[in-house]
Amino acid sequence: MTEKAKITTDKALSTLAVPGEIYSDSIKGTGLYLLVTKAGTRRWVFIYSRHGKRRELALGLVDGPKGVSIKKARDQARAYQATLALGGDPWDSKRREKEQQAKAQTFGEFADTFISEQAKGFRNAKHIAQWKMTTKVYAKRLQRLPLDKIETADVLAALQPIWTAKPETAKRTQGRIERILDAARAQGLRNGENPARWRGHLDKLLSRQSKLSRGHHAALPYANVPAFIAKLRQSEAVSALALEFLILTAARTGEVIAARWNEIDATGGVWTVPPVRMKAGREHRVPLSARALEILNTLAPLRAAPDDFIFPGAKESKGLSQMALAMMLRQCGENDVTVHGFRSAFRDWAAEETDAPREVAEAALAHAVGDATERAYRRGDALAKRRVLMDAWSAFCA
Repeated sequence: MTEKAKITTDKALSTLAVPGEIYSDSIKGTGLYLLVTKAGTRRWVFIYSRHGKRRELALGLVDGPKGVSIKKARDQARAYQATLALGGDPWDSKRREKEQQAKAQTFGEFADTFISEQAKGFRNAKHIAQWKMTTKVYAKRLQRLPLDKIETADVLAALQPIWTAKPETAKRTQGRIERILDAARAQGLRNGENPARWRGHLDKLLSRQSKLSRGHHAALPYANVPAFIAKLRQSEAVSALALEFLILTAARTGEVIAARWNEIDATGGVWTVPPVRMKAGREHRVPLSARALEILNTLAPLRAAPDDFIFPGAKESKGLSQMALAMMLRQCGENDVTVHGFRSAFRDWAAEETDAPREVAEAALAHAVGDATERAYRRGDALAKRRVLMDAWSAFCA
């Protein structure tokens, strides 16, 4: 029978990767093992017995940017062996070490580290900003508290002021606090139950939110859009042009205010929004009507470089702010509707006033239509059909 491979050098480590297998150290007496999970994740463990009880201590992952080398893993294992030789228990030593780390680390400090790590998987900067605002504004009461001292009363103190006033924001805040504290526990920085857990805990302490669903953004009735645009055209402000461009293209605020000149194909009349700014993370081509191109021509003299913002802000090399379009909306006397609501107005118009197929109207809004299988067979983006629809929308708005 062939002897199972053992841990030898970092170079030979790549051969030890059979899912579900555990490999021992070639150096006897270290207590070091390499465990490969069924999912293929490889981690170092120190295995020992204490009073007849077998115990495992995690020493870190093998792979990834924070991967632990064989030398470092062996050094840690030898340190634990020394603890055992003196009659101590490495389990207790590690627990005390984690407790000291928790006492030295506040919720705010850990949240910053957690968000930075999670941000690597976020699609855009707006998502990162939302997470940061959650912890610094809505979870402000938790910022300076030690991780291992946060209790249910602390979480409730953060959530109750916004629970009914801002139900959606409050629920998101609760979910994010719960994730952060879960991560802290997974790293051994907390013990016990998560005080921010919803199911079976906070759901018994906080009232049910009857209006928790996203609902619809307040929209101007589509019949009123032409009159609004006529009023909008009385202003020469960049924000006025940006808002009209947004309405004509049925785009989102973030897609418009961050638009750059190198995304525009003026000859073909197409604006290509890169995946990083799209909610679905997919490139989106927008057919530009004659009026949309006219707006671009108006702004062209402000262009200095190919990647300049189309709608420049007050600060040099900066685009318009998130609030610029909303402020323009208010200046035009519309205090009860939202900028995002113009997408709803467009969708209502397309359904009520045109014969455009549903999938074409949804494609104009960059919405996914159908299940995964159906979308796999529908590779095109119906650009030609959407151009006809957007030209008709532009004519209606005028």
